[in-house]
Amino acid sequence: MADILGLVWAGMISGCLYAMGAIGIVLIFKSSMVVNFAHGNLAGLAAFLVFGFTGGTLAQLAWGPAVLLTLVIMVGVMLLAYLLIAPLVFKSDLTSTIASLGVGLIAQGVTQLTFGSNVVSLDLPLPKWRTELGPLHITSYDLAVLGVTGLAIGLLYLLIERTRIGIAFRAVSSNPFASRVCGLNLRRVHVFSWVVAGVLGLVASLLIVPTTFLSSTSVASFMLQAFAAAVMGGFSSLPGAVLGGIFIGVLMNLLTFYVAAEFSNTYLLLTILIVLNVFPRGLLSSRGGVRV
Repeated sequence: MADILGLVWAGMISGCLYAMGAIGIVLIFKSSMVVNFAHGNLAGLAAFLVFGFTGGTLAQLAWGPAVLLTLVIMVGVMLLAYLLIAPLVFKSDLTSTIASLGVGLIAQGVTQLTFGSNVVSLDLPLPKWRTELGPLHITSYDLAVLGVTGLAIGLLYLLIERTRIGIAFRAVSSNPFASRVCGLNLRRVHVFSWVVAGVLGLVASLLIVPTTFLSSTSVASFMLQAFAAAVMGGFSSLPGAVLGGIFIGVLMNLLTFYVAAEFSNTYLLLTILIVLNVFPRGLLSSRGGVRV
């Protein structure tokens, strides 16, 4: 029982990271119907920029200024990424989705050219603190993940519910044709979703890296779980993406511990197939009400 509770706790922490990645994927899909396969590589580039600004490769900055500078750069990168596929967005959802694969490969190539292909480490500036609460081993990293995830989701909720661009995003997500007829600028909403997704990708990548290592493909591989979480949410529900992220985190932890760790990708693909067959519109599809 103690092992299960510990695994569930660790899975919830991982699930929070998957949720933030999934929210970024869903935001872009809801606004432009593009499945952004570049999300992981762009997030990986963001993590490497922080590494470069703090480790001396690009500069020797403190953690705070390095993250702020990376944030500014990533806003520009996400704008450029959207501009590369913008001509295709209104022509074909499939073509623009395929184009996002190309954007991801470009981001991965830029990362490798700038920082090389070596594996590096990037730690968070957190105090070394841990405590035990019954069977749970709680660390400062766990609390940081929960706090940052809660803050990010709360700010995103306020942004979508209380601002003009957020209201425009909800309108475009519900009916893009009617929104365009009413005079809403769809391109502006698309840019909003891409930029916010990039910011969430930056935050998620910085929290992901301390649990593993940083390479030109590590964050993109981690984002496969975020993609699965988005599938579980039906690609059209932000709350569903959060629920899907936590579910995937807990399920993968239990399966890798009790069955076999080397088949983690197999478990992930089987989970996606089962969800697509049982809940084709996502886990929250059977509930009433309007999706966010």
